[in-house]
Amino acid sequence: MCDEHSIGDMLKYQQQLEMSRRRFGALSLGLGATVMLPRVVGAVAVKESRVEIKTPDGTADAYFVHPTEGAHPGVLIWTDILGLRPAFEQMGKRLAESGYSVLVPNPFYREKRAPIFPPGASFSDPETRKAAMALGGTLNPQTHVTDATAFVNWLDAQGSVDKKRKLATTGYCMGGPIVMRTAAAFPDRIGAAASFHGGGLVTNRPDSPHLLVPKMKAHFLIAIAENDDQREPDAKNVLREAFAAAKLPAEIEVYAGAMHGWCPPDSSVYNEAQAEKAWSRMLALFKTALG
Repeated sequence: MCDEHSIGDMLKYQQQLEMSRRRFGALSLGLGATVMLPRVVGAVAVKESRVEIKTPDGTADAYFVHPTEGAHPGVLIWTDILGLRPAFEQMGKRLAESGYSVLVPNPFYREKRAPIFPPGASFSDPETRKAAMALGGTLNPQTHVTDATAFVNWLDAQGSVDKKRKLATTGYCMGGPIVMRTAAAFPDRIGAAASFHGGGLVTNRPDSPHLLVPKMKAHFLIAIAENDDQREPDAKNVLREAFAAAKLPAEIEVYAGAMHGWCPPDSSVYNEAQAEKAWSRMLALFKTALG
């Protein structure tokens, strides 16, 4: 879990992750060769574009992909700490081929346009890790909500987005807390939310994302890496209790054998079987929760 709250938290987390690496073997989030994801059965034709979105803090560059015909539920994807890159565009396109209008913004637009790192860069490399941590430290709960507001409003202004149906939002690693803050900021608009190996979902701070659950109306999927669970074994229980108290459906599961970062197809710990399981559970959630 890449706790994005502050640079100090991220460095602390990295130290914990290094200890986890020694227990579980080599673990990194690299921009290596991207695995081609399985084809979508019955895939619809899609249109891809690079877009720019005005926010109070500047102009965000983003990838937008949607079916060529009709209006469809919108999905906002928050990337991991390595940012917008081909692997996330591939995931966005695959989701669009299943019938969704998908926006994948560059979370670090305030600092640099995507791609943030060159092909082949690896989170296990000290310089890449240092740069990624510094970028992660530029984000906070306030920027999360500022950006969520701009991106949700932008999606709702697109003709390819069906405004009669709920939006969904998903996030990876540092994107997990942003998913929760997005769902809390737009309870009447976000109907489904998913966090994959999300970091910092439960903290001891007064602004911990899990404390926002009472403000949400979205149905949730929280997919947890096995080594993240071993590092924070109580987090899943806190989350389950929070969603139960709010009477919100939430599928919260530890994915056996899956290491932190297992979902993006360019990760060195990409686990195809468990990534496909998580993907199928996400699609099932969207089908039931987006109206």
